[in-house]
Amino acid sequence: MAADAAEEIRGTAQGTAPVPLSVLDLVTVGAGRTATDALRTGVEIARLAEKRGFHRYWVAEHHSMPGVASSSPAVILAHLAAHTDRIRLGSGGVMLPNHAPLVIAEQFGTLEAMAPGRVDLGLGRAPGTDGATAAALRRTDRLGEGADDFPQQLAELIRFLDDDFPDGHPYGRIHAVPGPVQATSPGGVQSAHRPPVWLLGSSGFSARLAGTLGLPFAFAHHFSAQNTVPALDLYRDSFRPSAVLDAPYALIGVSALATDDEKEARRQVQAAALNMVRLRTGRPGLVPTPEEAEAYDFSPMEEEFVRSWNANIIHGTADEVRTGLDDLQKRTGADELMLTANAHGGDVRLRSYELIADAYGLPAA
Repeated sequence: MAADAAEEIRGTAQGTAPVPLSVLDLVTVGAGRTATDALRTGVEIARLAEKRGFHRYWVAEHHSMPGVASSSPAVILAHLAAHTDRIRLGSGGVMLPNHAPLVIAEQFGTLEAMAPGRVDLGLGRAPGTDGATAAALRRTDRLGEGADDFPQQLAELIRFLDDDFPDGHPYGRIHAVPGPVQATSPGGVQSAHRPPVWLLGSSGFSARLAGTLGLPFAFAHHFSAQNTVPALDLYRDSFRPSAVLDAPYALIGVSALATDDEKEARRQVQAAALNMVRLRTGRPGLVPTPEEAEAYDFSPMEEEFVRSWNANIIHGTADEVRTGLDDLQKRTGADELMLTANAHGGDVRLRSYELIADAYGLPAA
């Protein structure tokens, strides 16, 4: 399995891109649009990404956010599997403390059966929401326990995925199905293959854990840019070769938006920034239109937040975005760039990926 897992993890750069390019889709819902619209756009982006040579397409678990329709990654990935043929599909990520490890093993075993050899299981330890919603998800108000127990939950999940609990373990007679147990049952022909596990993070905790376990690591540069280089350094310094990888492999999530006109990029980014202002001040809603953002009266404190937030978004024309991505990759040494385009309209997001693909000379659709 080691060779297969490493091959699935390590992508191949296409065109003139310095490293493989991938897509992180938050399935955002803009004002005046529906979740159905957002999910249809997701299918269009996944199809475009597949045709243009992007390596993988991930969705991230979020809850109680009107502007983000990705509360159920496994459901969305099943839908995408039915509309694509080759691109890798995965979670970026599933928030492990929100779920029983057996449930995740069953969900992603099912996805693996639907799309053999092209499913990734990215895991995070944050709730993906506010504390009250996390308590409702977990049926407990002791939220710290989930994060603190993350290494143990991870070990249990991997045991379920590999179907290899030791003799005498309380879960030794429990099997995640679909899964490897079917290959060892009388007459079994089920593949023993299972999705590669990634750890996600925005600080050093998961970076160190991923390195120690020899797993691939995905860092959320798009909302924690100040921690990117320290976390990647920690991951590489902590890395120990494993049955999965013989050397570190790290991707970073990057906010990147390319438009045909530089001014339009600024308008779209400002609308996304207003959405973040509202989220950070306890007023989450649909992604506003650029016109609404232009008319909004930002307070001095909000203006400072917007300046800081937008400084980490690579936006502009396709050439400007390409230059920004190249510079970021050189500065961080990332093995893969996973691009997320935040904008009000699905057509703008779709066009952004197309422009970036053209700028790097990725395979023609």
